[in-house]
Amino acid sequence: MNGDPAFVADPTVDVADVSVWFGPKVALSDLSCSFGPGVTGLLGPNGAGKTTLMRAITGMVGVNQGAITVGGRSPRHDRSVHRDLALVPEDEAVPPGLSARRLARYVADLHGIADRDAPDAALATVGLLDVADRHVDTFSKGMRQRAKIAAALVTSPRVLVLDEPLNGADPVQRANLIALFKRLGTPGPDGTSGRTVIVSSHVLNEVERMAERVIVIINGRLAAAGGHRAIRDAMDDRPRHVLIRSTDDRLLATGLVTLPAVGGVTFRAGSDGSPTLVVETARGRELATALPRLARDSAIRIHEVRPLDDSLESLFRELIR
Repeated sequence: MNGDPAFVADPTVDVADVSVWFGPKVALSDLSCSFGPGVTGLLGPNGAGKTTLMRAITGMVGVNQGAITVGGRSPRHDRSVHRDLALVPEDEAVPPGLSARRLARYVADLHGIADRDAPDAALATVGLLDVADRHVDTFSKGMRQRAKIAAALVTSPRVLVLDEPLNGADPVQRANLIALFKRLGTPGPDGTSGRTVIVSSHVLNEVERMAERVIVIINGRLAAAGGHRAIRDAMDDRPRHVLIRSTDDRLLATGLVTLPAVGGVTFRAGSDGSPTLVVETARGRELATALPRLARDSAIRIHEVRPLDDSLESLFRELIR
């Protein structure tokens, strides 16, 4: 495991050869990785197995093969683990009729938290203290996400697991939550280690903003691991098709076919029936550098450059292939 980016030197969460299935459906297959202090992004298309892994880490789902430990203990069989562990699920999971403050206090009481100020401190952390007495039922989805995060923070967990926590949040809320997750994973000024924060998403640029380390799961298997720049580099060099609109597509196409980065140039019917220039390339970064220079030298203005198959699902399929 030495040097393997799927593993960290001092793990707080260890996943060893884990398989989980539900009847004939295999959700996780021989998955091994580990998580330590700081923010780790769990990336994969919808249905990849991210939620199953997160629920297994928190003990909500048992594993059929392999083992998961949190702080050296089994989250499925050792209840003491849950004092240091919290999950923020993607689904609502909030009892109806509770205000944000009552929700946070409810979780504090469940865990025997003696500090009566802890709920308000957690609500202040996520920016909900001013609406703490409003019913969570009346919140927007982004505000409900923050209320759930506040409830999770009441126990000051050392391991925080967040399943698609940015869903429904507006751009300002997203920026604030991303900053919060990064703060939680940052070591303290007294030298204490940051919390282990595991954040799932199917949106690549969100993960890049949150986490320096990324675990990629596809079809229940580990597909890639490492820094987000390494993941992006691996994806950048996969074959793809790029749509280009310019003031003179045909002249631009003549120049593009001479570029080493271009594997082919075709014209397809656009939405309005007019021909649209499509470039095939396996060297996206090189094309991105050469295209502006070619357009400038040919006195052509570029109106649009758009990958046609740059959804995460297509990138993941290419990556695992």
